[in-house]
Amino acid sequence: MLIIPAIDLRDGQCVRLRQGRMEDSTVFSDDPVAMAGRWVEQGARRLHLVDLNGAFAGKPINGEVVKAIAAKYPSLPIQIGGGIRTAETIGAYLDAGVEYVIIGTKAVEDPDFVTEMCRTFPGHIIVGIDAKAGQVATDGWAEISSIKAIDLAHRFARDGVSAIVYTDIDRDGMMQGVNVEATVAMARASPIPVIASGGITNIDDIVRLQAVAHEGILGAITGRAIYEGTLNVREAQELCDSDVM
Repeated sequence: MLIIPAIDLRDGQCVRLRQGRMEDSTVFSDDPVAMAGRWVEQGARRLHLVDLNGAFAGKPINGEVVKAIAAKYPSLPIQIGGGIRTAETIGAYLDAGVEYVIIGTKAVEDPDFVTEMCRTFPGHIIVGIDAKAGQVATDGWAEISSIKAIDLAHRFARDGVSAIVYTDIDRDGMMQGVNVEATVAMARASPIPVIASGGITNIDDIVRLQAVAHEGILGAITGRAIYEGTLNVREAQELCDSDVM
């Protein structure tokens, strides 16, 4: 299982939100490229970037920062989400060295778009499913749809999606522990590997996820915990690696 540090971008800065609320953010760095280097030094084997402005605007806003990180660490797989609604945006990110693009709101509004993008960019498409009480949220979590998260995962089961990033909004940034049960349910609902997101607080959460990783859990995204020091990236990754071996 991969430990995947998150870098959330707002106005060119590295921030963390609570439950996706832009008005409840903490700035951790004004140099996201240097922050990426910090996690690389701690042994991160993938980074999770989010263009928060882009998620609300529906188009990339912090794209230059993303490209700068990709250029600085060309051998590091990067996944990016937030405002990805067109094939042109996806192509531009992949051309810049990003490995995976995360389709969220567009996956809900136009599922066929995901199918098409998986054919156009095979092996590079991740679907982001953000849920509140089991229902899918869109537009930077500002809207709650009538679609069940598990039903959406079913829809993409045979499209060639590389992974599903499943985020429990109620727990995101709240340091209340990861929702293991919902994450496992998502993994069981589809053959697509699942990346857990939201609520990871300390090494105990990693232990709990690692114990069920065989269900189809590829990795765990962590943000506030590593920024506030309640989880160490290197320690967590070494735990996952030692369990595999």
